[in-house]
Amino acid sequence: MYLCKKNSMEYRKLGKSELMISSVSFGCMSLQGTDASNKALLLKAIDGGINFFDTADLYDKGANETTVGKALREKRKEIIISTKVGNQWKTDGSGWDWNPRKQYILSAVEDSLRRLQTDYIDLYQLHGGTMDDPIDEIIAAFELLKEKGKIRYYGISSIRPNVIREWVSRSNIVSVMMQYSLLDRRPEETCFPLLLEKGINVLARGSLAKGLLVDKSATELLQYKKEQVAMMARAVGSISDGMRNAVQTSIQFVLSNPVVTSAVTGIRTAKQLEEALQPDAAPLSSIELGFLKSVLKENYYTEHR
Repeated sequence: MYLCKKNSMEYRKLGKSELMISSVSFGCMSLQGTDASNKALLLKAIDGGINFFDTADLYDKGANETTVGKALREKRKEIIISTKVGNQWKTDGSGWDWNPRKQYILSAVEDSLRRLQTDYIDLYQLHGGTMDDPIDEIIAAFELLKEKGKIRYYGISSIRPNVIREWVSRSNIVSVMMQYSLLDRRPEETCFPLLLEKGINVLARGSLAKGLLVDKSATELLQYKKEQVAMMARAVGSISDGMRNAVQTSIQFVLSNPVVTSAVTGIRTAKQLEEALQPDAAPLSSIELGFLKSVLKENYYTEHR
């Protein structure tokens, strides 16, 4: 993986693309403020070295893309924008349906471009995926959008190993966005080796495990019992100090895997941003990594294998 560093932020190349992405990036789904307050937070993130901002047409019925577009339009040449497609809101607003058809994708991208106030999307991702999808049709839609200059690259957001394998073998994806943390190490067994071999990188979401590794009260998660979740949170805290807070310890674990390009972190407040951008947070040593990995037995995918 090609790396470069500017100030205290590290940038990593995303797969076979030309995108150099900040190792900590901004998951915009968490934004809950006004357009003005969201803009202030996003611009502060840019000042801190973040250059990758991830949203989706699903979030807040498109309003998330709109607020991101308003905030970042003047910084467009400095940043990388990612959004997602595939979930279509019902006309009555009561929910959404899965729609990965080519015709819908070609229509939805125009709406995303308008809301984001941009002529192109750097990374366009399928927001999910099943084995019943018309995969070749979806790929054709993405390739057509690349030809037209509407998108630069495409990827998928999925945790299903069987779906990921199909996309790896049949498409030109540069990335897979998937859940990965000390409490969700499922991708290590089935997905990471394949993606690393093929030069496809991971955008890791959920690095803080819904806050359970940082400041939330322990509760059951995946195959882990409440007591096990609490044990892992204590382990994270035990190797966090003034030079690396618990947020950074959790993030640095994710970034220690060579297939991961960036930890896409949900950020809602200035405090959360500061914690995620803690200057000069040291990477985990091999001893620290070994200790964290030994606390709990890693979990595995039991479905969609």
